[in-house]
Amino acid sequence: MNFKKTYAPKKGYSPICEIGKCSLHDLEFGVIELGPGESLAYDTRDREAAFIVLGGRAAFAANGKDYGTVGARRTVFESPKAEAFYAPRGCEVLISSPWNVKIAVCQTPVDEDSEPQVIRQDAVRVARLGVKPWERDTSFIVDGATNAKKLTIGEAYITPGNWAGFPPHKHDVEAMPAEGVLEEIYYFQFDPPQGFGIQCLYTSDGEIDEAYRVKHDELVEFPRGYHTTVGAPGYNTYFLWMMAGRHQGFYRSNDPAHAWVGAVENLLKKQ
Repeated sequence: MNFKKTYAPKKGYSPICEIGKCSLHDLEFGVIELGPGESLAYDTRDREAAFIVLGGRAAFAANGKDYGTVGARRTVFESPKAEAFYAPRGCEVLISSPWNVKIAVCQTPVDEDSEPQVIRQDAVRVARLGVKPWERDTSFIVDGATNAKKLTIGEAYITPGNWAGFPPHKHDVEAMPAEGVLEEIYYFQFDPPQGFGIQCLYTSDGEIDEAYRVKHDELVEFPRGYHTTVGAPGYNTYFLWMMAGRHQGFYRSNDPAHAWVGAVENLLKKQ
């Protein structure tokens, strides 16, 4: 199975990963693009949805209530802090914009009610993870501190030529609290846009063993298995990461063959 997909930019909503039509069973992803004066109505049905504003600004209303304008950057490379709108299940969302706007839509089926929420830049936490050559800045936009029940979402910025998510890690076994079952998607952007990265996905039994060359507006699904990423030298690599599953948060295990790298990281941070 090919776990990589490509988004072809167009106006309106473009579903890219849909449950029943991809490798995932608990996570969906799509992109909304609107031009000046355009609007779009979106029904969350039985899913909670997070609308991550990648670039531009848009006004959001939910079930007839106005939540104002969301978005504070022109592109993902202008700021590591996104703004977002969270919508619970059973929500009628109206999105409109006087500008060009690009919005990532991340959603998962839920069995709990919640309340709509605007997530501003000052609520987004950013941390520098790893050390060179596996260093990246990671933001945390949607998690247990928000109204979301299952979604965990953030953004990663890889230092040019560096790796991210190393040692390779996975979250496909129910062994809480050490590891939980969580599906994940990485959606990539590059600056300059002709850049690329390599996304690895593999399982210990060899059933999955893939290395994808990922380009601007491409994504990779992680139904299971270890995954790790490297960006090409000279290019700023960005990916939006989103997770959903039985547990909300980070419950993962490293590939034991490469776990020793974690000890090296701790040593380098002390120097």
